[in-house]
Amino acid sequence: MSNSATPTPTRSVSPRAAVFAAGHLGELTWQIPVELVDAVLVDTNATERRLRMLPSRVGVYFVLALCLFPGVGYATVWAKLTAAIPDRIRVSVKAFRDLRRRVGAAPLRALFEVLAGPVAVPSTPGVRFGRYRTVAFDGCVSIKVPDSDRNRFWLGKLKASLGVTGYPVVRLMTVVETGTRALLGALFGPTATGEIDYARALLPLLDPDMLVLADRGFDAAEFLTDLARTGAQFLIRLRITRRLPALARLDDGSYLSCLGALTVRIITAEVTVTCADGTRYTASYRLATTLCDPRRYPAATLIALYHERWDHEIAYLALRHTLGQGRVLRSTDPAGIEQEMWALLTVYQALRRAMVTAVESRPGIDPDRASFTTALHTAKDLLVASQTISDPTDLVGHIGRAVLTDLLPPRRPRTSVRKVKSPLSRYNKKDPYRPDRSTPITSLTTTIIAPHPKNTTHQPTSLTTTHGP
Repeated sequence: MSNSATPTPTRSVSPRAAVFAAGHLGELTWQIPVELVDAVLVDTNATERRLRMLPSRVGVYFVLALCLFPGVGYATVWAKLTAAIPDRIRVSVKAFRDLRRRVGAAPLRALFEVLAGPVAVPSTPGVRFGRYRTVAFDGCVSIKVPDSDRNRFWLGKLKASLGVTGYPVVRLMTVVETGTRALLGALFGPTATGEIDYARALLPLLDPDMLVLADRGFDAAEFLTDLARTGAQFLIRLRITRRLPALARLDDGSYLSCLGALTVRIITAEVTVTCADGTRYTASYRLATTLCDPRRYPAATLIALYHERWDHEIAYLALRHTLGQGRVLRSTDPAGIEQEMWALLTVYQALRRAMVTAVESRPGIDPDRASFTTALHTAKDLLVASQTISDPTDLVGHIGRAVLTDLLPPRRPRTSVRKVKSPLSRYNKKDPYRPDRSTPITSLTTTIIAPHPKNTTHQPTSLTTTHGP
């Protein structure tokens, strides 16, 4: 490989055009147009004073392309970006490293913040519960980074019963639109900072049009009070150790209580799952919600709605494993990790936006049926071929048509054992009651548990709902 970063223009490409020719992302350029990239470079003071052989605009698209091809090196990704150029520009690895440092993380973060937000229109199936758009908070600590001194100093390492894990990891916190799995916002950093601290910083993204779903990790009275002040409603699972007074019993078996100064409605239920292989098990849930009207929001309906929170897990599956291929990130220093993370989130959001645009072109199709894998591989093929880069003449595009051609079947209720795979974890135990593999659910029975009239001791009532898949 040559040590020069100087492009070699051809007869059909002017020198200036050759410099910017690699500044694209295939059809995803529709979602991240060059005008937007130029604008964020200006806003973040990342523009150059002279025309370089590798301009900052090209650098932004190069970093985004690295996320599309996580398993190959700089030179191979560059070859894919410039595959359609007759005489490709030859660039040294050092030039790529210098380019990444010059661009920095700020333009990638600005790009993500422009693309982030609710994606679907209100009429899209599965997006709303009544008048509320359902969103979810959740975090993950499974994005690994190189085990360098600088990364360890910044992120530390997770502790386990037998020591510490091998790679440092990033704690990522996001707010997701559950109906589309698009990101409303994200923050990340060291695992020493708790989930609630990251989530509190994302509260300004909420509005009174939203209903927030979250698991037991967000059961904190102060946090939920702050959440309620945004005007958004919430449906949160509570820890089993929390004891709350029963202020008033409601007709559906739920009751009013308080979390600090916040009045909430408590729903306690047992959900019995019957699987196609004969497996049967029961799980207990205690939910707190600000939706206090039992006639408008029956307890059994809210119990069923809570499981929409699992769409957040599917979003992380697509981000970490489908897009990121479960690989360790590239950068050995915090500045590079920040740049990579914002780029990864930006590419993920661009793909989700393209998928939802396609699905909404056919009214009545649930976004759950759009295949993230199909969208990703089509986007990668179009990048290599440098096709449909310019402004779209149709909103669906090749990515959208591929998604619509390969729609997934309607979601089937399924269950499987939940286990932690890390051999160092003391939680590496399998649930003995759930099937080992994904198994269809034939019926669900929900029993609402009402409080005893004299105290908060719970006793079963006859409010039982049984339904099939």
